[in-house]
Amino acid sequence: MVLGMNEIVIIVLFIVLLLVGSKKIPELARAFGRAMGEFKRGKMEIERELAQQAQQKSGGTAAPRTDLYRAAEALGIDPSGKSEAQLREEIAYRARGA
Repeated sequence: MVLGMNEIVIIVLFIVLLLVGSKKIPELARAFGRAMGEFKRGKMEIERELAQQAQQKSGGTAAPRTDLYRAAEALGIDPSGKSEAQLREEIAYRARGA
């Protein structure tokens, strides 16, 4: 018998339900969400530090890029992989309340 992805997910969820109990699932989901948030924040911090180091090696100043990252993070924007122009555009869009 070959199991598809849907069947495997259902079986895993059923096993988790049996092992943990239905009352613990929301608590586990919250903990998982917090862990994912911490992971993303750590990832963004590492990316920011790498960008600063690369900018310093190329002779540029790191302060404007850092300010952009801070503003983007304050507005809930993920700055990874975006140019300064893209970040400025998204920050302006969010700051207008859109």
